[in-house]
Order: sequence, then structure tokens, then C-alpha cells
Amino acid sequence: MGRSRGGFGTKLHLVTDGGGVPLGTLVTAGQAHESKSFAALLDSVRIGRRSRPLAVAGDKGYSYLPVRTWLAERGIKAIIPTRSNQRRLTLDREQYRRRNVVERCIGWLKECRRVATRYEKLAVHFLPMVKLAMIQRCLRLLDPSNRA
Repeated sequence: MGRSRGGFGTKLHLVTDGGGVPLGTLVTAGQAHESKSFAALLDSVRIGRRSRPLAVAGDKGYSYLPVRTWLAERGIKAIIPTRSNQRRLTLDREQYRRRNVVERCIGWLKECRRVATRYEKLAVHFLPMVKLAMIQRCLRLLDPSNRA
């Protein structure tokens, strides 16, 4: 894509629940690896007294020993496929199929014009716009008369 003022652009990391409700987000530099921001992203989510999920599904970009160790230390089941250069681990395919919920939520965020066109050039201004879109999504899901 080319360089921006801050490097190779930005990445938006997103956490959702099983129903597609966005719970947390993080913006990192485009050249930063996904596994570097994993712990900070999951630590940003807290609902009531429970701050840890029972299981976490992710793509192969999260299949690294530090991520798997972090999850195991907290008793969280990792539903992450292994990369081709790793020893094969069993994968619960039925639960992994449900990962599309996150992809659909990201697709919905891309439909939000202000987020998709990225009028805010700085990450400190872009992240609040993403969070506002997430709040809008939550409010729409709470209102049964406005299912979109």
C-alpha cells in the first residue's frame, strides 16, 4: 500500500463475544506483529467480575508460543490452528468455525463510513471513532426493533 507518516499504516485488533458484540479494540502500527499486542488486547476487556474468556479463537497469526503460554497460564483454551512449520496440535474445528463472528464484525465496521474512509490520520484520533462505532453496534443489538 505504501508508507504513511507513521510507517506502513495501522492494524485494528478486535475482540468480540460469541454473538458478535465488539468488546475491545486496539490499534497498532502496521508493521507490528499480531502476537505482540495479544495480551494487551485481551487485558482491555472486562465484563462484570469476569475478565477472562473460557476459550479464544484466532487465526494462524496468533499461533506463537508466547500467546499459547499466556493463554495456558490463565486456563483459557486456545482455538488457534498451527502454522505449517509447527508441530500439529488438535484443533476443535467446530469451535474454530465460529471465528467468523469476528470477521463479520470487522466487515460491519468497514461499512461505517467514518471508520472505513479513515478521515482521522492519527491513531489517537482513529481509535475513539472505532469505539464510537462499536458503541453504536452494541446499542443496535440491544434494541430489538432495530436489528441491522
